[in-house]
Amino acid sequence: MQQQENIVVFRQFDNVIEANIIKAKLDANGIPCFLTDENLANLYPGQPYLSIQARLHIFEHDVQQAQQIVEESNLIVLDEHTAQCPQCQSHNLDRDFPRKESRNFLSGLHILFFGIFFPQSKIYRCQKCQHEFDVT
Repeated sequence: MQQQENIVVFRQFDNVIEANIIKAKLDANGIPCFLTDENLANLYPGQPYLSIQARLHIFEHDVQQAQQIVEESNLIVLDEHTAQCPQCQSHNLDRDFPRKESRNFLSGLHILFFGIFFPQSKIYRCQKCQHEFDVT
């Protein structure tokens, strides 16, 4: 007679997108898993009085390995086309509007009134040294 393996709730998510990202990461690493209440959580997002959450289930013997995989922060794939800061060579970048121009009151009004017709271009900002630059 075969021994049954227990299935446990690994995590619960308010956000179905986050649940699917973690599920895909576990699937890619060979850990079988599935989601329940995904559709209900999608129908009623952010409803605290209903407390409907998407639940991610895995086998009990995979809990430690799954925990290690989820805690890894290697989601960024670096290649020769990945932008990096010209000052500190960091890859920790944000793509946003320039802060230098948005600090001025007049430029703020300009963006408010004319931003729709003349959109401002975005730049890269290094999270390590706060240097702003554009990749050309």
